[in-house]
Amino acid sequence: MESHALDMAAFDDPAPAVSKPLPDDRKFTSVDWKGRATLHDRHGGMRAAVFVMGLQAFEIMAIAAVGNNLITYVFNDMHYSLPKSANIVTNFVGTIFLLSILGGFLADSYLGSFLTIIVFGLIELTGYIIMAVQAHVPRLKPESCNIMKSEETCKQPQGVQAFFLFLGLYLVALGSGCLKPNMIAHGGDQFDANDAKDRRKMSTYFNFAYLSFCIGELIALTFLVWIQSRCGMDVGFAVSASVMVLGLVSITTGTPFYRNRLPQGSVLTRFAQVLVAAAHKRRLRCPSDPGMLHELRDSYPYNYHMEKSILKNTQPDRQLLFHTDQFRFLDRAAIVDQNEDGSPWKLCTVTQVEQVKLVIRVIPIFACTIVMNCILAQLQTFSVQQGSTMDNRLGRSSFHVPPASLQAIPYIMLVILVPLYDAVFVPFLRGITGKETGISQLQRIGIGLFISTFSMVTAALVEAKRKRVARDTELMENPDNLMSLPLTIFWVAPQFLVFGLSEMFTAVGLIEFFYSQSPAGMQSLLTALTYCSYSFGFYLSGVLVSIVNKVTSTGSHGGWLSDNNLNKDQLDLFYWLLAVLSFINFLNYIFWSRWYKYNPPATQTSADCYSSKVNASTSPDVFPITGN
Repeated sequence: MESHALDMAAFDDPAPAVSKPLPDDRKFTSVDWKGRATLHDRHGGMRAAVFVMGLQAFEIMAIAAVGNNLITYVFNDMHYSLPKSANIVTNFVGTIFLLSILGGFLADSYLGSFLTIIVFGLIELTGYIIMAVQAHVPRLKPESCNIMKSEETCKQPQGVQAFFLFLGLYLVALGSGCLKPNMIAHGGDQFDANDAKDRRKMSTYFNFAYLSFCIGELIALTFLVWIQSRCGMDVGFAVSASVMVLGLVSITTGTPFYRNRLPQGSVLTRFAQVLVAAAHKRRLRCPSDPGMLHELRDSYPYNYHMEKSILKNTQPDRQLLFHTDQFRFLDRAAIVDQNEDGSPWKLCTVTQVEQVKLVIRVIPIFACTIVMNCILAQLQTFSVQQGSTMDNRLGRSSFHVPPASLQAIPYIMLVILVPLYDAVFVPFLRGITGKETGISQLQRIGIGLFISTFSMVTAALVEAKRKRVARDTELMENPDNLMSLPLTIFWVAPQFLVFGLSEMFTAVGLIEFFYSQSPAGMQSLLTALTYCSYSFGFYLSGVLVSIVNKVTSTGSHGGWLSDNNLNKDQLDLFYWLLAVLSFINFLNYIFWSRWYKYNPPATQTSADCYSSKVNASTSPDVFPITGN
């Protein structure tokens, strides 16, 4: 099949060049580290992805070790009040996840994922070094003081001290935030979406990428946090810096094996062009035949100079997308007007319009995961506080389990379950459903959302038992939790285990979904939505707690969560509320997952994918309408 896209070398030719089909080895658009076309047998695959997973494990190890003890550091060493310390930590974590959008945008538009990883990996490393230096040098931090003693006046960092504190913190946040989506996307780039075997390996990669995350998190929550407690925060931050160095060594070692996706130009510009062109032609009527809309595949260009103008803003081998019948008002951007001058702000291609439609379609799926991450926020706050009131001895030994280490419980389970899921569960379901991934990404996300509801049900039941034990032992008025309840801390473990199981389905499914549905040039940006969901979930948690306290407060009593004594709060009722919201969110997700129209895998390119005009809404074999 002859391609009608013009060769880039013909941009300045006075006459149209004869088009030639793209060779087979260009169907997967990538280059090696020297800018040469990649070869399937020499580049990419799991051999290259292993080096990316090495960085994923080491990076999460470094950032988790800092994040989990950060409130202790700013409270005890920097002498900020507890509410201020909590805000510093919340803003730090929220900034990391929000900056993932910036990292995805820069990679897709200008730098490419590999260069973005190297640049922001070095920025994150610099942040750890600054934090280690400040924690070690006495002049760069306030004088030692016990903030828990009311008779002591503890100074907070001022001037240069505050500058170094927040410089180090936010360099780490900037580096980690911009790294996260690109690590996942760069690993996914090592597999050819045009090849059925590679698509199957890509699914395995996403599972094992999550496994590397779990291993890194587990080591951080146990060994690295222990180092910080035993050797001091300066040593702890230095260890995080050393671990980050190992991650950068891992990613750079794999350089000769990588398939590097080329940046496609500004995503925001392409989106803006569609919106402007559609608004400009808002009075025009969309043709009933979508084949009349403009695409670079069309027969001999009706206006060669107009086609050249558009092609200058379009990669010649970019994956083209079929038309879908959703959001038809945007189709006006691709209506051909013979009187136009060919400006990309007045005429867009069907592919460009479909990219905008795709982003709009994934927003409801993204939004449905926010409630689940709101539940995660409870496990990292209230559930840890539950554990702090209970007997934290390990059996009859003298070893005490830190309540914060409860967060390591699901990762211990996941280190075992994730390989089993990929080796046993996926092949079993593949034989039943015929799908390469066993079940679709949307089905996997839905299973996780459903299971997460039972995490809050379990938490509510455990909290009710904990309060009953406190009442029976007359410890309801226990000030500052000076006496532990005669109830082992491992009663809290089931809610962590249930949530860990749900996250194995939803977190991996969501990352794989965003990556597989991303059109060329948007993989990192859409993958970043996964991390934004974490950020919005934590913000929603804070808002929800405030609303619940305000609604449930009376004249003589505060709200459900207003007392510093957990025994007097109504945390069990709050957990039940979250369980109900989670189930409603699951029902909402079912609607949107059935409404969603899949973007097909990139099995064809501009050279041959348009041998016929196909409407996605009428081609269920190629474009499944639901996630079933």
